Amino acid sequence: MTGTVTRVDGAAERRDGVLRIGTRGSALAVAQTTAVAQSIARATGLDVELVTVTTQGDTSRESLAQLGGTGVFATALRDALRAGEVDLVVHSLKDLPTAPAPGLVVGAVPKRADARDTLCARDGLTLETLPEGARVGTGSPRRVAQLKAQRPDLDVVDLRGNVDTRLGKVADGELDAVVLAAAGLTRLGRLDAVTDYFALSLMPTAPGQGALALEVRAGDEKGRGPIARALSAVDHVTSHASVVAERVVLAGLEAGCAAPIGATALVDDGLLFLTATVYRPDGTAQLTASHAATPDSLSAAHLEEAAQDVGTRVVAELLQAGAADLAPLGSTR
Repeated sequence: MTGTVTRVDGAAERRDGVLRIGTRGSALAVAQTTAVAQSIARATGLDVELVTVTTQGDTSRESLAQLGGTGVFATALRDALRAGEVDLVVHSLKDLPTAPAPGLVVGAVPKRADARDTLCARDGLTLETLPEGARVGTGSPRRVAQLKAQRPDLDVVDLRGNVDTRLGKVADGELDAVVLAAAGLTRLGRLDAVTDYFALSLMPTAPGQGALALEVRAGDEKGRGPIARALSAVDHVTSHASVVAERVVLAGLEAGCAAPIGATALVDDGLLFLTATVYRPDGTAQLTASHAATPDSLSAAHLEEAAQDVGTRVVAELLQAGAADLAPLGSTR
């Protein structure tokens, strides 16, 4: 039996047999939450209802650093979850603070999408072929540092807004290019705008980029209830372990959204690999550490243990090498 997926605006009344999933109201958030809801409905037969929650990050045009970090996208969703207005919420993992949320847990991470960043430029230009002094838009300190490291001649412009707004600034000539995540463009069906893909080995992305987190009230992830069944149906254990390792780096470095840090983890041939890089904000220097761990098996518990281990070792190496002197750390959000 396959369930149905519906959408409502604002808080939804509890209806028996219906799983309520909270989402931000942006086109990207709704698209990715709808995909999760459809997967749950197909796998479990549950009827699923999307509930739109407005967050501070959706209504303000200030930069993330000015607003106070990635938590501006998570707080309202978490409030709705704690209040019982929804049964679970879907976050973009790169927007989720690493600090524990009292009473809540990440119960599942679906299979990760393409984690790479992309360039969306006029006239099919790539990062290499952008003219000297080209104006490139991004709201990410990490991307600023990486762009400056590769092309110090570029004029990197602070940018907010949804995907269409950002792409529109290229189309109308205000900017020569913008940097956007491949995963978001894929979910919105906008990969046609991409003119260059950035290799993760050259430009590692934000911890958790391309992945989603399904957060629930602590305890709801256990047992055989509908919420636990939904989480089990969509959790992808190797993706889950990879993002845990990356986020251990973020937490261990006490790094908020103002810290230019990239991290890439993957599970391959029985090993969990993790590489992380800390950048000077102007892109003139960087530190990289890489480690691997061998989990006893590919079970969720053993992968989690390996992720914690490899992340801790990467953090120790970066700090010993002077990461705290290179970038603004000590601001976990």
